Amino acid sequence: MSQALDPRATAVLRELVEVYVQTGEPVGSRTLSRRLPLNLSPASIRNVMADLEEAGLLYAPHTSAGRLPTERGLRLFVDGLLEFGDLSAEERETIAARCAAHGRSLQETLAEAGQMLSGLAGAAGLVVAPKGEAAVRHIEFVPLGPGRALVVLVSEDGRVENRVIEVPPGLPPAALIQAGNYLNARLTGRTLEETRGAVADEIAANRTALDALTHQVIEAGLATWAGGSAGSLILRGQARLLENVENLARVQEISALFERLEAQETTLRLLELAQRGEGVQIFIGAESGLFSSAGLSVVVAPFRNAQEKIVGAIGVIGPSRINYGRVIPVVDYTARVLGRLLG
Repeated sequence: MSQALDPRATAVLRELVEVYVQTGEPVGSRTLSRRLPLNLSPASIRNVMADLEEAGLLYAPHTSAGRLPTERGLRLFVDGLLEFGDLSAEERETIAARCAAHGRSLQETLAEAGQMLSGLAGAAGLVVAPKGEAAVRHIEFVPLGPGRALVVLVSEDGRVENRVIEVPPGLPPAALIQAGNYLNARLTGRTLEETRGAVADEIAANRTALDALTHQVIEAGLATWAGGSAGSLILRGQARLLENVENLARVQEISALFERLEAQETTLRLLELAQRGEGVQIFIGAESGLFSSAGLSVVVAPFRNAQEKIVGAIGVIGPSRINYGRVIPVVDYTARVLGRLLG
């Protein structure tokens, strides 16, 4: 969005947003008059703030209170007024070291990157992990209770993934054991997609001695990893979003957001958001489609493999007053580090 502001209005809006990012509180004219190098009186600043409010860039949460930026005001600030901080050589080395993959699986490396971003941003770190393409070493079905089972998948590269599936009520434990034995006998040297294709061919040609219930378990187990270009979603630091939140409705909305983030369609949505343009993408409030009025923002960037194909995304979900100038370069550099590791 572009909106022409005169120099005084630009200076007032930029300073007000920067104070708001630091404090989270409404900003008054006296505070701005002390900080702005324009020799503007509080009365003059109040006039400028009134104009900005009329333009839909500021609002007053209470009568006689200071002003806060609207989502539209934050968008204008991020798009045209934000001054990005630059990472020092030491900070770059720290990020690279935290993301180093030596002695760790890819999943562990990505989880560490998400945890690091959470700590640096004071927000929830998220990573859309690449869909696993490694050969599968072992698969196992574990009963959880009526109608549910846990599928444990171990890849040749050491990655372990767990998914819960629905199984027919009253399924005997022997069917889960038979399903695991059947698949493990066909996994050697194959990726999950290759195994899925081979099993589908066998079942279609009626070359198996499996009963109908075991067929259902196998199909449900394989289907949990099928379809879509995104893999799993790693979330770290969720509790940071709930710190100091007094509004019960907002707590409930954030909790509902976490539930949606566990869904595969939301993982794909995050990947789509990251693919909208080059580099870091910023979504304020309802712009991302992940939430409506919880006062949250998403800062996300894609990372690419050696073929320059986007295979995942990394970023943060935080309050709308997140320190964009600090967070954006950190997310950008972390995404590039992960891309080099994948390459």
